[in-house]
Parts: sequence; C-alpha cells; structure tokens
Amino acid sequence: MENKGNQKENLHPRARKGILLFNQKKFFEAHEELEIAWRDEENQIRDFYRGILQVGVAYHHIRRKNFSGAIKLLHRSKKWLEPFPNKCLGVNLKKIKSDSSKILAKLEKGFFNNATYIDDEIFPNIEFE
Repeated sequence: MENKGNQKENLHPRARKGILLFNQKKFFEAHEELEIAWRDEENQIRDFYRGILQVGVAYHHIRRKNFSGAIKLLHRSKKWLEPFPNKCLGVNLKKIKSDSSKILAKLEKGFFNNATYIDDEIFPNIEFE
C-alpha cells in the first residue's frame, strides 16, 4: 500500500466485520461497523472506510428502490476511494470500484426502475484477505 501519511497497515477490526456483513448482504449492519472504523481513524485511511461504507449504503438504497439516493452515494464513494491503490489493506479496491461503477451505470440507464424485486445476486462481494 502506498504510504498516505501515518496509516496503519492492518484493516481495522470493525472494518473487517463490516466487510463480512457486506458480503452477507447485510448492508445496514455493515454500514454500522464501517462507520465505527471510520470514526476511530484519524488518518486518511478513514476515507477508504467511508467509501466502502457508502457503496454498502447505496446497495441498501437500491434494495429499497431509492435509486436517486443510490446514485448520489455511488458518485460520492468514488471521491473517497479514488486516492487509494488497487489493493489497500488487503482489500481488492479495484474490484469494488469496477463493480460499483457497473451498478451505477445500470442505475443511470434506469435498468432497475421497473423491477418488482431486486435480487441480492446483483451485489458483488468484496474480496479481501
């Protein structure tokens, strides 16, 4: 990982728990854990946690058919995740960026607008060590 100030080299334990919850499609609960990690950090790595958190909240919004809220959060998450390398603290950030960009493109094209049900299979897992 690139040295961005005085970052810790390990994933915050609450962030790890949040990612596990994210991968179980428990996006609201994942948000809670990632928010704790974000609040605990004082360095730039907080933005990394914030970006992942916002992707999860966006997916939660998609489930609730709040597509405009999801679009806003996915755009915002890009800002927070952009400065970090493709692999950060063992997390495959390149995949998160790619996956969320694909979902954003579908949202912006109205792909989900007439959906009666949003299948959790559309939400890719986060790969991490």
